[in-house]
Amino acid sequence: MARITPFEKHPTDYEEWFERNSFAYESELRAVKYFLPERGEGLEVGVGSGRFAAPLGIKMGIDPSKKMRKIAQSRGINAIDGIAENLPFDDSRFHFILMVTTICFLDDIEAAFKEAYRVLKPGGRLIIGFIDKNSPVGIIYQQKKKESVFYKVATFYSIDEVVCYVEQANFQKMRFVQTIFHPLSEIKNIEPLKKGYGEGSFVVINAFKPRTRE
Repeated sequence: MARITPFEKHPTDYEEWFERNSFAYESELRAVKYFLPERGEGLEVGVGSGRFAAPLGIKMGIDPSKKMRKIAQSRGINAIDGIAENLPFDDSRFHFILMVTTICFLDDIEAAFKEAYRVLKPGGRLIIGFIDKNSPVGIIYQQKKKESVFYKVATFYSIDEVVCYVEQANFQKMRFVQTIFHPLSEIKNIEPLKKGYGEGSFVVINAFKPRTRE
């Protein structure tokens, strides 16, 4: 069952996080944009209120929360009802799929990645942005999990765990970038972007669906 209750009950709190943590938000946007292709049709899975899709120019999104979809639609996103584990699209539809802070709210991350693989075109890419559970911010989130409206229903993952699921879904050629090198309360400017992982709390993985042999 999709974990939508916090988003249905607290859409204003969700939106306020981005205003309150504007530099962290901009840092995450830059990290995601690093891997975003310049052309092609994309889909954001777990589009939420469109905070990433809208500025990144992604026109299609899917989310199980009605209130989140309504906000996304007001930002010009074609946000439709659905879940990551059962995407309502034909095979080989999209050039890229984006998931940002989505995997921690999934019921079945393995099924979600396999669905992403199915609806991607050969050579298409899956872009996953998330907080590494072993990072400084990830550790704080877990320590304060019960106090958080949103993260008390979340499941956090390490880099190694996500990589394992990505590989199991048959994606290849993984690349990584990272940002958020300070506690959120200390961030007063846009954080740097660095290749790899292991230092930054917010990590973006870019992986490709193999091209079919002719």
